[in-house]
Amino acid sequence: MTDSKKKEIICLIDDDKVYQYTASKSIEASSVVKRVLVFDDGEQAYTYLVDNLTLRENLPDIIFLDINMPYMDGWEFMEEFVKLKPKLSKTITIYMVSSSLQEDDINKAKSLESISEYIIKPISKERFKELLT
Repeated sequence: MTDSKKKEIICLIDDDKVYQYTASKSIEASSVVKRVLVFDDGEQAYTYLVDNLTLRENLPDIIFLDINMPYMDGWEFMEEFVKLKPKLSKTITIYMVSSSLQEDDINKAKSLESISEYIIKPISKERFKELLT
């Protein structure tokens, strides 16, 4: 894969430390990413995006967003992201990632234009690589 096809920055927003570790390692093993940002909740990630609005080189190309987190959950993050999106200097792809099989969650994610796909955890290395390329 050429560098021009490399995703520069991937962002994980999830409060599960084990998932953070395994997902980061899987993403890094795909060899298609330069940097992985990890946030424990939506509020931390949202603050990072606000602080880097115009700094294209610091913004993620892809966000893997969990639903259930403290402080600001995935749905609250998406409410704020939709407002912020027009101000961002880069298009960001968002995947909602959850262990929830609740049809309400799946349908809600599908109804949000800014969410590319709803993915059930765990995500394999192969699936990460597929999503990243």
